[in-house]
Amino acid sequence: MATARDPITCHILDTTLGQPARHVRVRLEHTPANNPSTTLSSATATAAPATASDPLASPPLTSSFSGDLTAPASTSTSSSFSKRATATPYLFESRTDEDGRIRSWLPYASPNNPGDVPVHTLEDVLGGLIKGPTSRWTLRFDTGAYFAAQGKDTFFPEVAVVFEVRQGQHYHVPLLLAPYSYSTYRGS
Repeated sequence: MATARDPITCHILDTTLGQPARHVRVRLEHTPANNPSTTLSSATATAAPATASDPLASPPLTSSFSGDLTAPASTSTSSSFSKRATATPYLFESRTDEDGRIRSWLPYASPNNPGDVPVHTLEDVLGGLIKGPTSRWTLRFDTGAYFAAQGKDTFFPEVAVVFEVRQGQHYHVPLLLAPYSYSTYRGS
């Protein structure tokens, strides 16, 4: 009997060890199209015009995957993390299994909103809660905690992969990971 899988799945292969990256914390965030802090094209559209002294003038883009990522997900209480969670309408979280895979997502609730947040599955969200034929999503891999647990330094404490989803399709996003490089693609 086949197991049901979520419409968005991923896995991580540690290319330095040649094996799956186990127990890596990963978040899946719906990225609203009208949120100027989440996309480069939106940010540059609202940026100050380029000048001769700074032809690439634009506001800074920031990442906010902060908090104690080695602790269980339910104990993260970072204020910047909570702000990110409340700014994102749909946020899911999981950890890679022994095969380095995430097959299903758990809804995430901010510690600031205990029990009052409506809980939706990823299927609910992709099945109609988001309006329009496509939606933008971000996978955030906590690679810093993964390498720290091995006693290794990394250049990428977080890997963020932004992609678009069409309703009714399955998306699998593999991450090939090393301490100083990574690669990703749309899998099958």
